[in-house]
Amino acid sequence: MSQSGRRRRPPTIHDVAREAGVSRGTVSRVLNGGHYVSPTAQEAVNAAIRRTGYVVNRHARSLITGRSDSIGFLLTEPQERFFEDPNFNVLLRGCTQALAAHDIPLLLMLAGTEDERRRITRYITAGHVDGVLLVSSHSGDPVAEQLRDAGVPLVMCGKPIGVGSKISYVAADDRDGARDMVRHLVSLGRRRVGMVTGPLDTPGGVERLAGYREVLTEAGIDLDERLVASGDYSRASGEAGAELLLERAPDMDAVFVASDLMAQGVLSTLHRAGRSVPGDVAVGGFDDSSAAVASSPELTTIRQPYDRISSEMVRVLIAQIGGDDPAAVILPTELVKRQST
Repeated sequence: MSQSGRRRRPPTIHDVAREAGVSRGTVSRVLNGGHYVSPTAQEAVNAAIRRTGYVVNRHARSLITGRSDSIGFLLTEPQERFFEDPNFNVLLRGCTQALAAHDIPLLLMLAGTEDERRRITRYITAGHVDGVLLVSSHSGDPVAEQLRDAGVPLVMCGKPIGVGSKISYVAADDRDGARDMVRHLVSLGRRRVGMVTGPLDTPGGVERLAGYREVLTEAGIDLDERLVASGDYSRASGEAGAELLLERAPDMDAVFVASDLMAQGVLSTLHRAGRSVPGDVAVGGFDDSSAAVASSPELTTIRQPYDRISSEMVRVLIAQIGGDDPAAVILPTELVKRQST
């Protein structure tokens, strides 16, 4: 076989060391965190890696470090929710991009049933990932506590409910965002303000309902439980919630919906009922997801800073893997006005 027909040998750590003019041990220390390496040597090694095209053998490194060099993105929802709700995809993309800067791959894990959660928990605690980004945890779901008790580094998206302390989390300020939306609706002169909540066993569901009630109370508007319907963040639950609200309170003149996807369902129900938006009923959503601008009319909503949520979840998790204590980060939201109010 000719020289040109032979497969080229992939570069090794010895090639990097020779190119950088340092020892193999120095290259190894750079690859494993850069401890006890001078800035000059570290830059020389990094430049040599770029020139040679060296790729880390993750399996070999994991045998040395005891780490898998991967992170799990765990969604404890039915699989169809992952494909329906645009927020999950935005979070997944943001976390993937944030981890790429650290050359760490992200593994997507869907566990919507009790059996699936049990299998995934066994997989995680066996050491197949170095840490977990947990999305959409419900109260009563044992996964977070089981991972924490097993010593698995963990960061939750959203403030934990019913799992005690010492679990890291990153969350948007759900309550303050809800307050901003309901104040906006009230400022338009609306007094019969309904709400379709999120699941009340999730932090967003609880906090957004609390913000809604607080603003109505401060505005001197009596709380009327007939104006509150529960949803599960799906479009279908938004449709059903709006139907219930119109049946209970046909004089409703505004509705705050705890997610944009549910708000699409609310708009559909209002259209079928012959109610104009925002003329008869003003509608406000939450998330500023792709569903907000795909709606007709486009939704006034609360913007969650998903890019910052993703990057902060990754930052906190990597710090925790490195030995830092659990941390909590709450990020501000923003009212975005469009045609639905």
